[in-house]
Amino acid sequence: MRTRWVFLILATLVVGAFGGAMLAPQPADAVSKEIIQLQQQVAQLLQGQQDLRSTVDKGNSALATILQQTLDSVNQMNKTMGGLQQTIQSVQANSGSRLDTVANQVQGVSDNLQDIQARVGKLSQQMTDMQSVLQSLDAKVSSSSPSTMPGGSTTTPPPGGAPPSASGAPPTGSGGGAPGTSPSGSSAPPMSSELLYANALRDFTGGKYDLARQEFSDYLKYFRASDLASNAQFYLGEIDYVMGSYPEAISSYDKVLVNYPKSYKLAAALLKKAEAQLAIGEKASGTRNFREVVRRFPGTDEARRAQAKLRELGVSAAPRSASTPH
Repeated sequence: MRTRWVFLILATLVVGAFGGAMLAPQPADAVSKEIIQLQQQVAQLLQGQQDLRSTVDKGNSALATILQQTLDSVNQMNKTMGGLQQTIQSVQANSGSRLDTVANQVQGVSDNLQDIQARVGKLSQQMTDMQSVLQSLDAKVSSSSPSTMPGGSTTTPPPGGAPPSASGAPPTGSGGGAPGTSPSGSSAPPMSSELLYANALRDFTGGKYDLARQEFSDYLKYFRASDLASNAQFYLGEIDYVMGSYPEAISSYDKVLVNYPKSYKLAAALLKKAEAQLAIGEKASGTRNFREVVRRFPGTDEARRAQAKLRELGVSAAPRSASTPH
């Protein structure tokens, strides 16, 4: 029992001695070295922080400079793009007006050629009629003489000859409309149909729309039954279209379509009617008439222009079929 207590006392002494040694303060030299190292590390950290801040400030300054340069470049590009857009719009406007002028001039030249062809055909027919009359007169002169002709009797022309008119003048075609006469028997026209139409077409292609309107109206007044009457009516619609009077233009185009069913201006009148309807917001009617141009006049320039318009409108050339029969 005594031995056990001795052992416990010795163990307690050993533990106390060890704990005292552990808790005893370290030497002053060791503590000062650690403090110096810690101070050096803190100084290094502060220096590194200052270096990093300086680097970040330089980077921010460089980025700010680059950003400002970029903004200046973008602003300059915006100004340049604005100028380009204005230039493009001006060019497009000028090109559109020039294209319209050229189209009118080309249309005028085409109509002049067709007018010349019609006049040549009429002259050829008149020459044929005159030759027939002359042959008839020659046959009468050669088959009779004053000494043998019974009093008051008349000779008959040979079978192949055509009798002359009561005045002895050759017959004239109804299309030309000779000066001094009119289909309605009203006052005489101011000039021949050919000259009046040529003047009206020249003034139209030259942009003298008010004068051309009066001349085309006079043409329809005096030569309504001529071959070019439908052209005159069509150009009245063109004048209204160019001047922005779209309802009046539609009315003129309708007169071409209704009053002149054999006119070669039917396709153009129907196409321009559809364009005028679009101009006043009648999209459904315009689309329907564009499709009608494609259906009735396939392969023509008007049909191709109608198809282009339908593509611009985002619709097909063929109308949608009904889902249920009516």
